[in-house]
Amino acid sequence: MTTQEILEQIKAAKAATDTVILAHTYQPPEIVDAADITGDSFKLSAAVADLPNKRVVMCGVDFMAETVKILSPDKQVILASPDATCPMATQIDPMRVRAFKQANPNTAVCCYINTTAALKAECDICVTSSSAVKIVSALKEQEILFIPDQNLGRFVAENCPDKTVTVWDGYCPVHNQLTPEDILAIKAEHPHTPVAIHPECKPEVVALCDMAGSTADIIRFAKAQSGNVIIATERGVSEYLNLHEAGDKQYIQVCPHTLTCPDMKMTSLADLLAAVKGEGGKEMKLDETTRLNAKKAIDKMLAYGG
Repeated sequence: MTTQEILEQIKAAKAATDTVILAHTYQPPEIVDAADITGDSFKLSAAVADLPNKRVVMCGVDFMAETVKILSPDKQVILASPDATCPMATQIDPMRVRAFKQANPNTAVCCYINTTAALKAECDICVTSSSAVKIVSALKEQEILFIPDQNLGRFVAENCPDKTVTVWDGYCPVHNQLTPEDILAIKAEHPHTPVAIHPECKPEVVALCDMAGSTADIIRFAKAQSGNVIIATERGVSEYLNLHEAGDKQYIQVCPHTLTCPDMKMTSLADLLAAVKGEGGKEMKLDETTRLNAKKAIDKMLAYGG
């Protein structure tokens, strides 16, 4: 089939199965264009909760589909590419957190949204990369354990100097590869061009850039600039901006080969069609106790305006 024929079949299958399609910005451009809602992970999960559709197909990775299921337990949630996972989401053993909480009852355990439902269920509060500083700053506890991403945790610690933030050994394998030399080299190629970076990168790399924020923050910053912008996050963001927002501007990608998440690029239009038709993908199912405990961490985040 041609691409157009596949897209027409996806559209017909959506209507027949009462399905809404979600796609993270890091997904391939053709998947982003085929989706009903696009954005970063928590935005997608929250956006679908009030929709009437009975089925959701998530084009992303497994923890994102889990988060949809946490917030929309009555919907059937399908991960379009069944093997797409997030290495960082599973780097911390939930039982390690349970033991830490027992030994440190006065420490608030704060987990990044990029975690499994089982890990969220052991934590006190969840955050996104855009809300992490705001929420940690507002917590009544002085002592904070931030998991799993040590780089985002250090970014939070730097911006919440009145808190004592402990980090463990987790990280994003993609963002963690970026080096100061990578940033200095591209700045030399494009002098006077602002650099927008994701705080999942190492602190010494973030320090060389003009702004640091979530996917949505980076997109807002980049669109607001009058000229070109260097993008230092997964290359799906610069692809999205250049396809949809460029105009007379150029969004310059740092290290496109390094900053490519293979799991985020797994989903094909054929995978999406099969998932929408009910012939492929992976249905997300959660134990109700785990779901409710994970939801408590998300609800607390929302209560803090996250």
